Amino acid sequence: MPFVRIDTLGTDPARLDALGQAVQDALVESLGIPPEDRFQVLTGHDGVTGTLRHGDYPGIHRDDSLVFVAITLRAGRDADLKRAMYRRIAELVHERTGTEPRNVFVTLTENGSADWSFGHGLAQYAPADGEPAGALPERP
Repeated sequence: MPFVRIDTLGTDPARLDALGQAVQDALVESLGIPPEDRFQVLTGHDGVTGTLRHGDYPGIHRDDSLVFVAITLRAGRDADLKRAMYRRIAELVHERTGTEPRNVFVTLTENGSADWSFGHGLAQYAPADGEPAGALPERP
């Protein structure tokens, strides 16, 4: 946790990696996320079989270097922390990839502890009665 999706148009693996690392570093710095807590899907669209659409809402002119960053994480952070996170993501993405901050579009979706399973079919943040948090199934 968190789970991050990054979508951009016509990019190479090095840029995708830099984008992913910039977002991860911003989450660590601004929200205190553990550095090893990295779950990301990075997608570069080729403009033919997949593309991105954007407008100038709310008065921000974007171009095809636009980066969509969708973050899902547990609820509970205040607006100041979220603003700091958005700012740091834009700063680091600009610093590491040259993408203008106006082209960094971030959405945040919050959910609860029972909405996560990190594997083994368990809700590690919301274990069932008597089940230890992070419990692993027995192995044969």
